[in-house]
Amino acid sequence: MDVPNWLREQLFISTRASIILVAMEIAGLAQELRELSIQEGADLFGIADADCYLDRVYQGNKPQDFMEGVRSVVIVAVAIPSGAVDPLPKGRAEYTNTLMAATVTLRSMSFRLARYLEKRGFKASIVPNEGSEFGYWYADKKTLKADLSVKWAAYNAGLGNYGINHLLLTPEYGPRVRLTAILTDAVLEHGSASMPLIHEKCQSCQRCLKVCPVQALHANGEIHKHKCADYMFTQLGGLRCGLCLKACPV
Repeated sequence: MDVPNWLREQLFISTRASIILVAMEIAGLAQELRELSIQEGADLFGIADADCYLDRVYQGNKPQDFMEGVRSVVIVAVAIPSGAVDPLPKGRAEYTNTLMAATVTLRSMSFRLARYLEKRGFKASIVPNEGSEFGYWYADKKTLKADLSVKWAAYNAGLGNYGINHLLLTPEYGPRVRLTAILTDAVLEHGSASMPLIHEKCQSCQRCLKVCPVQALHANGEIHKHKCADYMFTQLGGLRCGLCLKACPV
């Protein structure tokens, strides 16, 4: 059946208007989440496309393995107060307590964001932001791998890039940030990786390698996770080390 030209034009206009409306809704919801996170105390906010975990470069676990239909990863971060970092290795109890306080803040914040998404009709779940916290062990005990890397999502959201200390280095706070993420099936306006994967200063700096008490870090980017974990959970009795974070000049 031939379709009149006037009807073709009307259908085209209607389709285009629908596409624009959907794009505005996607951008609008992302902005709402950003504003809510800032109100809740976030220092950094970003969104990554969940498909970033399907990149061949990424070698960790994927959210697609346990959350069906995941489309976006919402990242929120808070800065770690310098007063807890500067005295290290003294004051490790205070440093650890400060990290745990940041974790509590992020959990509360991310829970509100997750509930906000679900009230809008989407699914949402919160990612643990550390392998072991508050007596719970989240990471795989053999590999020490988490269910997914929040840092990878943060990199793909344009929030920062990697240091050879395996920390996220942000333009605003260097590595002195605490991260968490919300997985959702909502399609959200997302950022993209805007920096080299490894920070350009790392190769000529290497302060973190020299300061590591158990030589867990190497110039080629390798990290001996078990050396790091054993030092914190055996020699330090569960307190966090933080020396590679303190040494970083970014």
